Amino acid sequence: MPRRASLPALLLAALAVQAAPAPAQVAAPDAAETPRAEAPALPAISVVTVARRALSDRIRAAGLVQPVEQVQVQPLIEGQPIDSLMVDVGDRVEAGQPLARLSGATLDLQRSQYVASRAAAVASIAQAEAQRVEAQASALEAQRVLRRTQALRDQGTTAQAALDQAQASADAANARVTAAEEGLRAAQAQRDLVDAQIADVDLRLQRTLVAAPVAGIVTERTAQVGAVATAQGEPMFTLIRDGALELRADVAEQDIGRLAPGQAVSLHPAGVAEPLTGTVRLVEPTVDATTRLGRVRIGIDATDRIRAGQFAEAEILVERREALALPAAAIARGGSATGAAGAEAKRVRADGTVEVAPVTLGIRDGAWVEIREGLFAGDRVVARAGAFVRPGDRINPVDAADTPDTPAAGN
Repeated sequence: MPRRASLPALLLAALAVQAAPAPAQVAAPDAAETPRAEAPALPAISVVTVARRALSDRIRAAGLVQPVEQVQVQPLIEGQPIDSLMVDVGDRVEAGQPLARLSGATLDLQRSQYVASRAAAVASIAQAEAQRVEAQASALEAQRVLRRTQALRDQGTTAQAALDQAQASADAANARVTAAEEGLRAAQAQRDLVDAQIADVDLRLQRTLVAAPVAGIVTERTAQVGAVATAQGEPMFTLIRDGALELRADVAEQDIGRLAPGQAVSLHPAGVAEPLTGTVRLVEPTVDATTRLGRVRIGIDATDRIRAGQFAEAEILVERREALALPAAAIARGGSATGAAGAEAKRVRADGTVEVAPVTLGIRDGAWVEIREGLFAGDRVVARAGAFVRPGDRINPVDAADTPDTPAAGN
């Protein structure tokens, strides 16, 4: 059997348990000893870097394509019917190429009459020449008789009446020579007149062939076979000289002063997929008083893909240069009294603090704008000026991605 513990031993054990110290209680944490909370993270904001890039200053205009010069072809003779037409609308012709032929029957008949008149004039000249020779011979004989009679009168062997008669005969013979010479000149003049008439008929016969005065493209043809050609009506043909076309575009009056002949142009005609090239040919010297628009004439290099009368837009390259630039979205306007029209950018300092930088703007080239003053190369600015950041805010700058709104600098 197990041995039972004695009473005195049990009492000693109970006293020992009561005397044992109680377990230590966990003290409540002191508020002063609470760990400090972490600072909030800075907002990540897209930024772009000011850098140099090639910028182009362009002026946009629009208008209609027109011929540089139109040439109207009229008949050079009147009253002749049209026998045949040799070209049609759209044909390209060379200078001197026949366009139409007029009837020459009446003119041929006139020429035959003049040829006969010329033959008669030639015969009259021969007759007048013979008369002149005969009159000269008679005059020479009369002069010899006058000299002999004068000698006899000097010798006293003939009467004065005989000398007077000889003198009268010589004078009459000289007058007949003069008359014969005048008759000859009149006959020659008649021949020359007929020659001129024949030349006139020949010229009119030549002009029955209506020819192109210049090279070009036929744009209108009003002539009809059988109609009587006349210069008093509509032109028989209308040509575009050398096929040259130009865009006559309207430009705002504040831009017209920046245009000059020779500037390169990119043209975008309606219905043409690829742009065409051209050059400023002429800047008209006046501005419309009502619309306040000026007009520029732009010569088109290739005209095979465009037609007169088409609508087209143009981008005129005024200037191209290297300059500091930012995306236009990084520029705000109206927030500052300085700069061009209050233009400003939100620059980010090295410590991430945002500050306002008034800027002066220059060329606007698509999504990019030139920075003339206010920023330097390498400065970082908020990519979108309308972002919810204020001067003095601290941000976590993140380089903007290469997007159409904020293209990578230097491209």
